[in-house]
Amino acid sequence: MQPNLVDIGVNLTDKQFSKDRDLVIERAVEAGVSTMILTGTSVDESQQALELAQTYAEYCYSTAGIHPHDAKHATTSCYKTLKELLLVPKVVAAGEMGLDFNRDFSPRPVQEEVFQQQLQLAVETGLPAFCHERDAADRFVAIAKEFRDQLNGLVVHCFTADKKALYQYLDLDLHIGITGWVCDERRGTHLHPLLKDIPANRLMIETDAPWLLPRSMDKKPKNRRNEPAYLSWVVKTIAEQTGKTIELVAKETSETATHFFNLDQGEQ
Repeated sequence: MQPNLVDIGVNLTDKQFSKDRDLVIERAVEAGVSTMILTGTSVDESQQALELAQTYAEYCYSTAGIHPHDAKHATTSCYKTLKELLLVPKVVAAGEMGLDFNRDFSPRPVQEEVFQQQLQLAVETGLPAFCHERDAADRFVAIAKEFRDQLNGLVVHCFTADKKALYQYLDLDLHIGITGWVCDERRGTHLHPLLKDIPANRLMIETDAPWLLPRSMDKKPKNRRNEPAYLSWVVKTIAEQTGKTIELVAKETSETATHFFNLDQGEQ
């Protein structure tokens, strides 16, 4: 696999990594994943993600946000803390934020309010937004549209929706994150024809580890845990479905991520 891949979504704070984080980072770098962006999904986890990004400073950055599942716990002090985190150089995006009308762990009106509050923080800090959307594309687009002109970019991470949603996102000049979902012959094949429709400067890749282990792997780990070292399987599927070489997909997605997250400013 070509070196210098950027994994834009790694849940390194997850307890599944508690015993071997050093080795996970080591394996990722050996597999050519030179940059990992660690996802913050609550205030506490955003603080933990930042600490991990500082620990593995040569390879990692982080995000800070409140996932829609956790929206019901958001308070005024949460937004204050998030803004402080977003001003730390190692934090390169606001989020994970957005809407999840699939599981509805938080009431939808609350999800929408918390999403809007965080988009405002992204505007105020000049950072791009790292977003989650599931079964909520129309409302997501309506809210994102209100902020789009002021935002420094927005990526819909772990995109799994349909052509209509994709085109709505692309019409707003949003970025798209593709995970191992695309490697799943049971539920991800609808994404295959859509990959050609995503411009190279809008497409990024991620593992969303420890979840979404690519089912196309030759030899899967016994614990079924995904990790950044397996990002190459996502690259392989995208290459197969777009007719591009693995090297070109690696190069394009890395350049797009580097630009989107403003990683080309050197080590902070």
